[in-house]
Formats: sequence, structure tokens, C-alpha cells
Amino acid sequence: MKRLLYFVPTAVLAVALPFSIQGSMGIIVCLGGLIFFHELGHFLAAKRMRIPVEVFSIGFGPRLCGFKWKETDVRLALLPLGGYVKLSGYNPEDPDAADPHGFLKQPYGKRMLFYSGGVLANMLMAFLLLWGYYTDEARVVSWDTQSIQSSAPLPGGRADKGGLKAGDEIIQVGDLKYPDATWEQTVAYIQSKPEIPVPFKIRRKGTEMTLDLVPENVGGKGKLGLPPFERLEVPKDMRSVTLADISTGFTNGMKGTVFGTINICYGFWRLVSFQADYREVGGPATIGAMAYREAKAGWRHLVAFMAFLSINLAVLNALPIPFLDGGHMMILTFEKLRRRDLTIQLKEKIITGGFFFLVTLMALVFALDLWRFRQ
Repeated sequence: MKRLLYFVPTAVLAVALPFSIQGSMGIIVCLGGLIFFHELGHFLAAKRMRIPVEVFSIGFGPRLCGFKWKETDVRLALLPLGGYVKLSGYNPEDPDAADPHGFLKQPYGKRMLFYSGGVLANMLMAFLLLWGYYTDEARVVSWDTQSIQSSAPLPGGRADKGGLKAGDEIIQVGDLKYPDATWEQTVAYIQSKPEIPVPFKIRRKGTEMTLDLVPENVGGKGKLGLPPFERLEVPKDMRSVTLADISTGFTNGMKGTVFGTINICYGFWRLVSFQADYREVGGPATIGAMAYREAKAGWRHLVAFMAFLSINLAVLNALPIPFLDGGHMMILTFEKLRRRDLTIQLKEKIITGGFFFLVTLMALVFALDLWRFRQ
């Protein structure tokens, strides 16, 4: 199953990001791991149906390297833009293909399991990552603050218009110095400066600069449209893990997966209902940049980001868009309710239409990424 929305175009990242072995490895581990786990879900579902898998590929295009495992060619391909699982003698995205192993004759439930395998795998991966993350967090005795970073400013706000970006390290705001100053002190300081320039001393990609941001006067108080800063912390003192920590991690991991899914679903709803600003949309290059940044901040940050991204990919692939897993499940469910399959020609048209829609959407999002990196 092709996944065109996963990986990061290497050339864009090479230009957009300063080189770091730790950050670059973070991109490979994060996005490569998500692709592998997603396709593994489809692979295991196919094996459950006793249908041989011809190819398990990470990437598209010419085969670079790999190995043979039973009847499956496990490979790494040239273009790191996703991955796919190809059933032996049949391609679900080509309804007119031969079906020697009877995929189309399988019961509705088994075919739904195959199509949903990647989504379920991504959700399971998110939960396992969060379980480990919260288990590790439960045994922390004290924390050491490394830096304070800006969250994404509200689109159209004074901070956004003034040039502040997500990920900027905050060094000083007016008379307040970080990481000692608190968010409450920051809010009070900004509110006391309506329409008065406030110097923000920041560090962006290793370069220090100062931005003069002018808070908007709202009811006599200054407002910049700035969400709370992110406090990047690392464990200072830790004790040995206990069964209670594992139990706490399990509970918090489950809660994090559920609430993360709800929030991401709401985010997608804001997009399709045109409530979200286009600057809130991030594509492959933005995802890669975030993975790079989180890896440089530490592997705990990368694990949390991978869980968040895994849920995103699960929700995205579950959308009822032809060519995605959700589109296949939608067609299959419609045929089940209709008690009669659609014609092969109609399926081809639906899937082809979904493919071109996704390609167009990818092009728009990728162009937005390029525009963002030029800012």
C-alpha cells in the first residue's frame, strides 16, 4: 500500500536544516520507523489471511538493497517518500489485477483488517511510545531546564506579524531573563506594555537576534497572541523503575493516546471546515524539521513527537479518501451494505480520482513548506 504522505524530501531538508548527526538520525528513526510500523500492520494482516506478500518496501522506485524472507522481498528503495506492501499477484489499488490467492474472495472482516492494519499499527505504536515515555517520566526525581522555546504564535497576531517563530529559543524579553523567568511573569510584563515595543532576544538556528514586538492594546492590556513558552527540560535525578511506574506509564499512555486522537481529529475537522489558518498546516519538510529539532533536544522529546506523529498518520490514513486506507474501507463497506460489488471500471475511476486529489494536495502542502522555510 503506497504512502505518499510520510517521508521527507532529503534535498529540502539538506538546505533547510543545519547538519547534526543526532538530528539527522532523529529524522531517520522517526519517519523511517513510522513507515516500517505502518506497513508492518498491512503485512501481518496479509499473513493472517494466508496471502503471500511479494514485496515489503520502505521507499519507492528502484531497489537499493534488501533481503529475501520466505516469499517476500524486503527492500529499501531509492525514493524515501513512503512505503508499500504488495500482495503476491494482486495490488488492491488496481482492481483489474489478477487475484490468484483470492484476496477479493476473503470475508468482509478480513479485508477490513488488511486495509485497517496500518492504522491500527500506528495507534499501537503511539500507545507503546507513550507508555514508555510516561514510565520513564514517573521515575524522575528532579528536572533541569535547558532552554525556553517559543510555541507557534497565533496566526495574524502581533507576535506572528513581528517575526517570532515556533522553536525560537527565548533568551530575554524586556527585563526578563530565561530560563529563570516564569510564564506568569512574561504575561504580566507583556500586558503592562500595550502598544509599547518589547524587545525579544532570541536564538534561531544558532544565531542570536532581537525582535521588537509591539503588544496590541486590548482593554488597556498588551496582547501578542503568544501561547505559553515550551520549557525544554531533561531529567536531573532519576530512581530505578518500579512496577508502580510501569502501571502509571500504562494509564497515562492510554490517556495520552485517546486525548491525542481526539485533539488531532478536531484539528482535521478545523481544516476541512476551513476554520484553521493555512499557516497551521505542515507538510513533509515541516515534519522533518520538527523531528530534527526534537532529536537535538533529546531522545525523550523525539519519542513524544513520534507518538504524536503516529496518531496523526493513523487519523490521516483513516480518512475516507480513495487511495488511502480509509477510502478502501469506505468502498468495501458500501459494497457490503449494497450487497453487490462496484464495477471494476468504477473502482478504477474512484481510486484514480483519489490518487490525483492526494498528489495535488501534496504539491500544495509541499509548496507551503518551501514558502515557510524561505521566511
